[in-house]
Amino acid sequence: MITDMTEGKPSKTLWLFSMPMLLSVVFQQLYNIVDSVVAGKFIGSEALAAIGASYPVTMIFMAVAAGGNIGAAVVISQLFGAKKFSRMKTAVSTAIISMMCIALILTVLGLFFCPSMLRLLNTPENIFTGSALYLNIYTVGLVFLFLYNISTGVFTALGDSKTPLYFLIASSVGNIILDLVFVICFKMGISGVAWATFIAQGISSLMAAFVLMKRLREIKVERYIKFSWKMLKNISKIAVPSILQQSFVSVGNLFVQGRVNSFGSEVIGGYSAAVKLNTFAITSFSTLGNAVSSYTAQNIGAGRKYRIPEGLKAGMIIMLIIALPFFSAYFIIPEFMMNIFVDSSDASIIDVGKVFLRIVSPFYIVIGIKLIIDGILRGMGKMKQFMMSTFSDLILRVVLAYVFSYILDSSVGIWMSWPIGWSAAMIISTVCYIALYRKELCGNKKLTH
Repeated sequence: MITDMTEGKPSKTLWLFSMPMLLSVVFQQLYNIVDSVVAGKFIGSEALAAIGASYPVTMIFMAVAAGGNIGAAVVISQLFGAKKFSRMKTAVSTAIISMMCIALILTVLGLFFCPSMLRLLNTPENIFTGSALYLNIYTVGLVFLFLYNISTGVFTALGDSKTPLYFLIASSVGNIILDLVFVICFKMGISGVAWATFIAQGISSLMAAFVLMKRLREIKVERYIKFSWKMLKNISKIAVPSILQQSFVSVGNLFVQGRVNSFGSEVIGGYSAAVKLNTFAITSFSTLGNAVSSYTAQNIGAGRKYRIPEGLKAGMIIMLIIALPFFSAYFIIPEFMMNIFVDSSDASIIDVGKVFLRIVSPFYIVIGIKLIIDGILRGMGKMKQFMMSTFSDLILRVVLAYVFSYILDSSVGIWMSWPIGWSAAMIISTVCYIALYRKELCGNKKLTH
């Protein structure tokens, strides 16, 4: 269902739009977590560490897919809000073609260079083969990853957050079933985990693209251009900074992973499990930020900037409601959460994860505020401000991860860099929004219905 977010009460509109997206995060992270659970419980702690060691590399690919998704979604949302449907369909077609080309290029590069990247990350020899195997299979499926991301991005831009949820539920359930069948029944080990993700994601992406094409045909226009260099340029103005932002964060995580790897496979295993739990929380905030971004972009396109501050307020309330259970689970019962991945006998791995979660979880509100404000900045097309806050977080986290870990001679120093980076970035994002509010939004107090 296509939703016009330029009408109605902003708080209600954003609540209804964001809820399916947040449920999508649950299922998306579910099958990411299940991969690690199956590896840790049914293959062994080294398999858990192997998948964890490859995780920062896979996040680079995900960063490019997500960045392109975000850029296209902002442009499409603005055109949809302005009721320029012919140009909107051109933007959709251009985005899909462009992302498929990028996916093919990255597949070739990934198959050649991923093993070298694992070497650069100081991946221990006892898990290197498993990491490389998982990464190669993941890389072969990049076309499906990119197709799914751009399809769901278009659905979201059109105000439809429910359809992606349905596909994600099907994909998650399929992935879980295939994980168990391939690993437990067929004894395929790490390759079984990777192929389960490949197959589930492939089927889901093809179905999503098919439904999207059918939905777009229902929007009648006289004609539209299948591919436009001018439209690609417009999309790139948002997409390239978003891709750079996402990619630089992922590259930063590579450096952090390299430092983590220097502490051995037990720390890698503990970090691998804990960072999956942490990613669950951060992705929830990011997804809410994307919902706020689509809301903002549609209202910018419709010339209704006065609705943006109310959207920000609603986003903050939703974020606080989301942050509380994550904080409670990770800070109060971190050992229980770590036991999802490994048995109680793996005490050293559990201890690593417990410390990480207790350090970062009290600051979820801080990173949540930043990501909601970033959604506003991105939706308004203010990419300089958006990137400024992101890079401050990245640089601080990477530099301090090395400084603190060397000073303390412990992985605890790495975990301490997260809250400091988040706090600095949140302050910058807030200052940028306040400046924009005073310049462009303040004083436009039209009533909403």
